[in-house]
Amino acid sequence: MKIDLFVTCLNDALFPKTGQATVALLERLGHEVRFNAAQTCCGQMHLNTGYRADALGLVRKFVRDFRDAEVIVLPSGSCAAMLRELAPDAAHWEGDETLRSEVQALSGRIFELSEFLVRKLGVEDVGAAYPHRVTYHPTCHAMRSLRVGDAPLRLLRHVRGLTLLELPHADECCGFGGTFSVKNPDVSTAMLADKARHILETGAEACTAGDNSCLMHIGGGLHRLRSGARTVHLAEILASTPERVWA
Repeated sequence: MKIDLFVTCLNDALFPKTGQATVALLERLGHEVRFNAAQTCCGQMHLNTGYRADALGLVRKFVRDFRDAEVIVLPSGSCAAMLRELAPDAAHWEGDETLRSEVQALSGRIFELSEFLVRKLGVEDVGAAYPHRVTYHPTCHAMRSLRVGDAPLRLLRHVRGLTLLELPHADECCGFGGTFSVKNPDVSTAMLADKARHILETGAEACTAGDNSCLMHIGGGLHRLRSGARTVHLAEILASTPERVWA
């Protein structure tokens, strides 16, 4: 299968290893991965902050860049939800029914990484090895908008050497929420404190998730606590093998 990678602007700027791990994983499974170097941003930050016109400009660019893609995979539930769920509505609110139709036509080809592996490819064992104690945080967009369900957990249960530890109150938000953490820092920090405490209660060496935005927030909290626990993107665990550890 020919897969177009939409790496997301956050990963491209701050976490390039996640994009590289995603490519390594998909190629190991026998697929051709293409990267359109013209790609930029899905527009979620702009839309959430009230800059709808700017957000839709980026959505139009996404449509132009990926119009002919067979399938588009994102190592981010947040950005996948923006493009699949929010972008069509935003176009409708602005009265751009042409854009709405174009995004909807693409939406069936847009997948978050874990749902693509489990639901589209029917794969749960990707041949990964990661001998560490790990807990999984289900991010809000992946859980509530995309409804990826237990797809990430199915993948993690098949990783050789990995001990999967259940996260208490896993369905609670970490407090990041993009610009929410900037606009409501006190509430965000309180939510982060709860999440960090629950992670440490598991005794995990690492907390994983499908969104580096949430992991960046959680990782900062764990670091400030000098906890020794770290964060690692799901793609980096799934790409890891005895020969090459990505995380």
